[in-house]
Amino acid sequence: MAAVEINCPACGRETLLRREPCFEGLRKTGEALSCASCGHLFADESQIPYKSAPQTPELFDESDRSPAADVFDGDETRRLCRHCAHYTVNPFLQWCAQHRREVEATDTCPDFEDGGGKDEEE
Repeated sequence: MAAVEINCPACGRETLLRREPCFEGLRKTGEALSCASCGHLFADESQIPYKSAPQTPELFDESDRSPAADVFDGDETRRLCRHCAHYTVNPFLQWCAQHRREVEATDTCPDFEDGGGKDEEE
């Protein structure tokens, strides 16, 4: 959608652009473009002095970013319930089929069995 804020050359105000459809019978033939304040008509889209968006200064660049935090060591997350063969998830709960209880994806268990990459499919 085109910008709607303009600087009207006729009245000198910062105002809105009014777009009104033009019809011949029941068929739309175009749009009448005018100033919402004074009603000045513009012949076509190229004559409209759109208000430019204010330029925001760039405060930060890539050198200001901190390095990515690596919280876990390699296999540390591999024994989570979400990777277990007994972990079942549905829209209502997350379930451990081996212990028959509700679990969270980030829980750990001494009876962990590798799910064989079933999590990679999701």
